[in-house]
Amino acid sequence: MKAICEIPVKDSGRFSGFRHFWREPVIGLILAQFTQGFTPQKIALTIALGFCFGIFPILGATSLFCVVAGFFLKLNQPVIQLVNWLAAPLQLSTVLIFVRIGEWILGARQVTFSIPELLRKFHESPAHFMQEFGLTGLHGIFAWVLIAPFLTTAIYFALLQPLKKLAKEKK
Repeated sequence: MKAICEIPVKDSGRFSGFRHFWREPVIGLILAQFTQGFTPQKIALTIALGFCFGIFPILGATSLFCVVAGFFLKLNQPVIQLVNWLAAPLQLSTVLIFVRIGEWILGARQVTFSIPELLRKFHESPAHFMQEFGLTGLHGIFAWVLIAPFLTTAIYFALLQPLKKLAKEKK
């Protein structure tokens, strides 16, 4: 396979498995989209939305958002779901960040919680959980709604030129 990026990388063996994972299935899937008629603009939008929906601060909603966005914007479902899946570890670490930003913007009282505690309480009683933490979730959603358009735009434009270059090389 032709080199995807121009940055020389020394193969220390330590990251070779990750590099193989990244190049073959991920980059390979993206490159295959060019032969299926997807433009660099559509692919960049698919990746940007998949990532931003992937860090939505409510667990369990991201896949549905990606399906709906992919359907209405005619984006590639495997790519958007793959990016959503790759962003999942970041989702857990950004929930608290979005909640705190939302609380700060709205001037709300900070709620003390941890992700494991939230999951435990949700499994014990979803109704009681919603009563206790529903407003906290809305604070996180509020912050995400404010930040996501800027993040999506930044990711889109960061990817557009490299994807155009890849599309040109693929032809």
